Amino acid sequence: MPSIPASPADFDLRLVRYFTVVAEYGNFHRAAAALHIAQPSLSRQIQRLEERLGVRLLDRTPQGSCLTEAGQVFLPQAEALLRSAELAATQARAAAIPTAITIGYAGGLIVTSAVRELRGHFPDAEVRTLHLHWSEVHPALLDHRVDAVIAREPFPSGQLRVTVLYEEPRVLLVSKAHRFAGKESVTLDDFADESLVRYADPAYDAFWRIDPRPDGRPAPDGPLAEVAQDKLESVAGGLAVALAPAAGGNSTLRRDLTAIPVEGIEPCKVVFVTRARERSRLVTAFRESARSHLTGRDSDNMNAF
Repeated sequence: MPSIPASPADFDLRLVRYFTVVAEYGNFHRAAAALHIAQPSLSRQIQRLEERLGVRLLDRTPQGSCLTEAGQVFLPQAEALLRSAELAATQARAAAIPTAITIGYAGGLIVTSAVRELRGHFPDAEVRTLHLHWSEVHPALLDHRVDAVIAREPFPSGQLRVTVLYEEPRVLLVSKAHRFAGKESVTLDDFADESLVRYADPAYDAFWRIDPRPDGRPAPDGPLAEVAQDKLESVAGGLAVALAPAAGGNSTLRRDLTAIPVEGIEPCKVVFVTRARERSRLVTAFRESARSHLTGRDSDNMNAF
């Protein structure tokens, strides 16, 4: 069998990574500390890479190190090579037989039926669930704490893939002592001058307070709430009113609160969220289960925050 000639590109990706770290720090000593290896060993590894390429990548000086012209050309290619290798590994793992998935759910949405079906289809897989605050949807996915999330918009969606499952009307939460209590419905004009509970995230706050209003006026400020209990306490105490999803408006309210349908405003959306490049078969299967089972017809969904 004829031998395959060696290519100049047949080098260890570990050496490529070492080079990018040295380039980042501009100093062999600091780069070695970051890589947790001895400086002489790091120098030898970089020399091996340079010998393999047949060019000098770094100039060593008493002040540190700097890229040669060849090093400046090689650096972006090296970084792209490492990203490609990581993507290839991720996609290969995703293509293998799935073994585990963590499903997040926010705002008290119930995912039991979809999760039960997934477990039935993949009895050997470990299917975990994790409740999230709405503000954790984006970081939990990018940090790989969860692989998919069922949540209500809005939330940051950069680097995520969002699939709408269904739309849900919004209701107005008021105290039972409020002048609106007992009304069959209200419009935005009816509560235009009512203070609404505020939220720290600007996009979330704008959606759940309809701020600004269609005529450009700001929504009246109410107390700031960080968790659902504080929101409900402010409403029950007569300090403000609050918009909420209709599915939770009547199922988990305190006895001193009531939910009133709001006419003429945009509904909220319940969505299925994953990382943009997610390729896991378990995630794909769970998306289909969610589409089949999480349709908004489950009146047991809890109140959102």
